[in-house]
Amino acid sequence: MNIVFDNVNFNSNSGPNSFANKLKKYLTIAGHSVNKTGSPEAFLCFIESSRVNYDRPMFQRLDGIYFNSDFDYNKQNQNIKRTYELADGVIFQSEFNMNLTNKFFGKHRNSTIIHNGADTMAIKSIKPLPLDKYEKLYVCASSWRPHKRLGENIRYFLEHSGVNDGLIIAGNVPQPEKINDSKIHYVGNRNQSELLSLYKRADFFIHLAWIDHCPNVVVDARACGCKIICSSTGGTKEIAGMDAIIIKEKAWDLKPVKLYDPPLLDFSKKEKNNFNTEVSMKKVAEKYINFIKNN
Repeated sequence: MNIVFDNVNFNSNSGPNSFANKLKKYLTIAGHSVNKTGSPEAFLCFIESSRVNYDRPMFQRLDGIYFNSDFDYNKQNQNIKRTYELADGVIFQSEFNMNLTNKFFGKHRNSTIIHNGADTMAIKSIKPLPLDKYEKLYVCASSWRPHKRLGENIRYFLEHSGVNDGLIIAGNVPQPEKINDSKIHYVGNRNQSELLSLYKRADFFIHLAWIDHCPNVVVDARACGCKIICSSTGGTKEIAGMDAIIIKEKAWDLKPVKLYDPPLLDFSKKEKNNFNTEVSMKKVAEKYINFIKNN
């Protein structure tokens, strides 16, 4: 198939664009083409489109929608909803993402859930970071915004780590949010290869974000062998693995909420994870093709 990716910047490292690069790689390996000159057989639109119509079937990969009550979320969602209604099919990242969108936009006539995947070929080719200083290494990585709860990630580490354990935090962290502790290291933004090398050395990946959809960093860390520590809210637990440590918190009623004012966690409250999703990008790419071909 020749598929055109719409609203994608292959030079960006953001979540959706990073996923687009991985999907393009594995579709190409499977014999398909992406953005090839000539008439496409289908369009795959990431989140939203600026087009009024399409001359071929268009499928929307829905990354998430807006629900922060501190902003005009209806206005923010306006073009995403228009694309949703225009789409011949919608691909949700997670069951949570589907339930949330159905609540805000109504149920789509044709949709499926395909969780994000990791580039297992790249992971196999990368060596673990040669760091022998710590007995157990914890890692967290994100574009740090309030609902990602960096402070809770750090607090979890400080309360659960051993004397000879360390924490590495990737992503830019404002100076006032940095805690001065000899076991905590801030390494700023890192490229994908550096992150995968770090994950392959780590024992735990902490992602206690509030109401996250399907974070690529969690899929990558799990595929690298990390045990995931995450919250029960949102879709993160769906891709965290059966052995994940899930911190249970109050269920969200899917109504607009002050996203940048997340609650604190009670680490003593845990729940068993019942999700066991596929992490291989090869399998994920096959699911994308099958959905597009059959619709």
